[in-house]
Amino acid sequence: MSYNILVINPGSTSDDIGYYRGQTPVFELRLDYSTEDLAPFENKNIAEMAPLKKKVILEKLKEYNIPLSEINAVAGRGGLTKPIEGGAYYVNDLMLEDLKSAKYGVHASNLGGILAREIADEAGCISLISDAVVVDELNPLARYTGMPELKRIAIAHALNQRRVAFLTAKKLGKPYEDCRFVIMHAGGGVSIGVHIGGKIVDVNNALEGEGPMSPQRSGTLPVADFARLCYSGKYTFPQMYLKIKGRGGLFAYTGTQSMKDVREFAETGKKPAGANITCTREQAQEIIDAMIYQFMKYIGYMAAVAEGKLDGVILTGGLMYGESLREALKQKVSWIAPVFVYPGSDEKAALREAAVRALDNPAAIKEYK
Repeated sequence: MSYNILVINPGSTSDDIGYYRGQTPVFELRLDYSTEDLAPFENKNIAEMAPLKKKVILEKLKEYNIPLSEINAVAGRGGLTKPIEGGAYYVNDLMLEDLKSAKYGVHASNLGGILAREIADEAGCISLISDAVVVDELNPLARYTGMPELKRIAIAHALNQRRVAFLTAKKLGKPYEDCRFVIMHAGGGVSIGVHIGGKIVDVNNALEGEGPMSPQRSGTLPVADFARLCYSGKYTFPQMYLKIKGRGGLFAYTGTQSMKDVREFAETGKKPAGANITCTREQAQEIIDAMIYQFMKYIGYMAAVAEGKLDGVILTGGLMYGESLREALKQKVSWIAPVFVYPGSDEKAALREAAVRALDNPAAIKEYK
């Protein structure tokens, strides 16, 4: 069946939106906001930006002559809610309250559910989120850390991971629920998940640096040495947190978060214009090799969770646009299982496809409790 779906993937300074009649996009747009637009919301709960963003989205619908009455569903990017299983959820009153109050954290993605609900209410249709970053389907054994005060949690790129899992299952001619995958999404953060029986049974906390280092995250650290550094008196907690998330990984070693710039410097010996690279050419190549090494190691680590019985290793995210990195990694992990590659991350497509699955099977749409 064909559906008309509005998708909203909000950011702090811009939004990606799309409107689809069936599989045909009527528009796919990036809506940028000026400093002046955003000034009134500085140091405020990001939910207060909803009226501004809703107004702009409704104006775009009018511009393209799209009546609200024809929309079957509005799908928003899932934000920081309580940990939930994967799949599609109605944006009910409890979810709306949690997102507006930022009860579980402040993030631009919180606006996805808020905007979806408010626009859907005007359109008289359903509002959904799907596979939010807080999807947590961990095997109970995966939560143990060795320190009772701490437990592992899942914060990962569930939306894109689930999308490429469905795409690969289709290629294999099998239901996703019957497949076993290790999926690495590599962007500013890196999440590596094990998909078994339609669930992500183990995945690193990509938001706060667990797993391999990334362009912005430190990755898992030597615990005792890290504790000594914390108590050295050299750093405050905010400074240490920034070393874990924001200025760790590639940035800490090279002075930039741009893998593209570092790779170009390593290959040509010339720093791209405007690139703030602080390392030598040899060091640049070594840090790239180290990142590939860590990616390979953690893919193997997760493959062990599946006892080596995998239908595929899937590589996705922005870093997979880099051919040399991608091909080197494929070569190193292809012995585990066939490798499938989906460069980038198309959240709009993922949201539309998730909404279609939900509308095809409304009984599967979950209630947030």
